[in-house]
Amino acid sequence: MKNKYMFGGAIIVVFLAVMIYLFTQTNVQYESSFAKVMQTGKTVKATGSWVKERNYEIDKVNNVFSFYMKDAEGNMMKVIYQGTIPNNFESSTSVVVTGKYQNGNFHASDILTKCPSKYQDQSTQKANS
Repeated sequence: MKNKYMFGGAIIVVFLAVMIYLFTQTNVQYESSFAKVMQTGKTVKATGSWVKERNYEIDKVNNVFSFYMKDAEGNMMKVIYQGTIPNNFESSTSVVVTGKYQNGNFHASDILTKCPSKYQDQSTQKANS
């Protein structure tokens, strides 16, 4: 009978240890400064805006999308994304990229675009009501 309790307790301890480890690995921080993004070796979410003057590049053969981003301080960084161009990218006002800074570029695993044009009409209508 005691062996059952010891085995069950060991399984619970292993399960909790695995859950804590996975939680610490998926904890992603937001960084608004590219200087901080460049210093950390961890996966982060970087926020900024697309530098339209530098345009973007699409490599259809390798399925790579790259562009330049600017943070609130005016620092610029090249973003490389293995995938297609996100919806509403050209009309976005800000971009949130998730990934790591490596070899002088930010290698994104996910890109979110923020386009307030959908929400501006609703907020002005509510304000006028």
